[in-house]
Amino acid sequence: MKEIEFCKYQGAGNDFVMIDNRLGVLTGNESTVIRNLCERRFGIGADGLILLEEIEDEGLRMVYFNANGFEGSMCGNGGRCFVKFAHSLGYNDLDLNFLACDGWHTGSMKADGEIHLKMNDVEGFQRDGEDYVLDTGSPHYVRVMEDMSDLDPHAMGASIRHSEKYRAKGINVNFLQPIDALSGFVKTYERGVEAMTLACGTGVTACAIVMSEIHGQLDGYHSFMHQTEGGLLRVNFHRKGCDFTDIWLCGPAEESFRGSFRIAASAGERAPGLDEDARSVT
Repeated sequence: MKEIEFCKYQGAGNDFVMIDNRLGVLTGNESTVIRNLCERRFGIGADGLILLEEIEDEGLRMVYFNANGFEGSMCGNGGRCFVKFAHSLGYNDLDLNFLACDGWHTGSMKADGEIHLKMNDVEGFQRDGEDYVLDTGSPHYVRVMEDMSDLDPHAMGASIRHSEKYRAKGINVNFLQPIDALSGFVKTYERGVEAMTLACGTGVTACAIVMSEIHGQLDGYHSFMHQTEGGLLRVNFHRKGCDFTDIWLCGPAEESFRGSFRIAASAGERAPGLDEDARSVT
């Protein structure tokens, strides 16, 4: 049996199992283990699992897995939690650079405790009827609504995500209710989790870009504050035409607790589930 230490982090309620993998305690092939760890009733419970690894002579790498156990695309709140986790391990540079699946990112921990994460540039968006489709590190579908009081976001989100058009590659579905020209309320159904999450960083980023479009805020610097069910997130960016650059996702990231779990020593080879004795978290 291998005993592996972990930390649990959350950013605006978007929660992750964080593992220091600099010594290769996990191979990344343990899909069933990862899925069981993220399961909320029999495991630790999380929207995803993140490995912190070192790249020889280059720096740090974030490897993100969805709750379904498979490696996912960029996760904005996961990236902000990664920055906070790296600081706890002694990486205290004011600006922390790390590699994710969509390229290099810079994260910064501010004096007020906020974590700011630089996202990749976004080149335009597409329309699907009245809705918007764009990639902010992960693919997102944004539906703007005047009122979400009667919305069943899980049912509607699942129907769009599993529709014939988006089923194969999957897409994250966001429902955006503008509050005013600079703020809105966002609910997100995430692929890979296959459920609503309390917040989604790349989703809020997508909604901020859509906000600039629907309110006619074109060339220049923009800042939008979005309320999610897990807390407030801010997105700052510069827009020129349909190009969006210098995008920063800003908000809280906190450690919830830490502990350890056990898996079979050969887990990386045959991807088993958790040993029965490993289901309790210390």
